[in-house]
Amino acid sequence: MKQSSTFILFLAYLSFASLNIFAQGSDVDILKWQQELNKEYADKFKSPLSDEDRVVFNGHSFFAIDTAYTVNAHIILSKTTNDIPFATSTNRVAMHKEYGTLNFIIKDQKYSLIAYQSVDLMKTKEYANYLFLPFTDETSGEETYGGGRYIDLKIPAKGNTIIIDFNKSYNPYCAYSKKFSCPKVPTENNLATKILAGMKFINKH
Repeated sequence: MKQSSTFILFLAYLSFASLNIFAQGSDVDILKWQQELNKEYADKFKSPLSDEDRVVFNGHSFFAIDTAYTVNAHIILSKTTNDIPFATSTNRVAMHKEYGTLNFIIKDQKYSLIAYQSVDLMKTKEYANYLFLPFTDETSGEETYGGGRYIDLKIPAKGNTIIIDFNKSYNPYCAYSKKFSCPKVPTENNLATKILAGMKFINKH
């Protein structure tokens, strides 16, 4: 039976989440994450690339690793409990819940992003505490994908802080193929700065 693009995207999300969450912080860990990501895109069974693009794929372009973009964020939990419909790159609507606002500092400037939880993932035992952090910035449509990038996080076991590593921000699968349905970045999550970290978007990869 042929898998639906929505189900494939769900599996892709889990794959990215596993790579992101368990590779925290150091240059070595970030390089390992980049290598694993390139390996996944080169794998004909996992790659979102067409066969034609995959054959010539030589690895993604990334910004130079910069720990200034690995930040500690203060969490302000949301009081909103309603499901929030996210428009996607297709006609599908992706339902999320607002987890909270993440406040952080990059190069002496204050910023904030809203983190979300996928309603579908919240129903699973293994991924119920995963967070979805989509964002755009002043590189979007220039050095990076115009539709924005994603970061996967995990709800901290305790406390009200969380690490955001923009060096592990990645492009959604729909940047590479129209068969995938990806949530669009809410306007509230546009950063008025250039995030010169993470995955670029040049000639598809």
